Amino acid sequence: MPQLNPAPWFAILIFAWLVFLTVIPPKVLGHSFPNDPTSQSAHEPLMEPWNWPWY
Repeated sequence: MPQLNPAPWFAILIFAWLVFLTVIPPKVLGHSFPNDPTSQSAHEPLMEPWNWPWY
């Protein structure tokens, strides 16, 4: 029964993983995203206490 011979299937498995690990990641990482987040400013916003009218 040839389907029980692991030699050709193991080679196909290794070749497929080599393709996945060498060809596909650069293609996926090469995409540019249109809404990249902008960096926050370094200063903290001024926090003022609220004036509650019912105090």
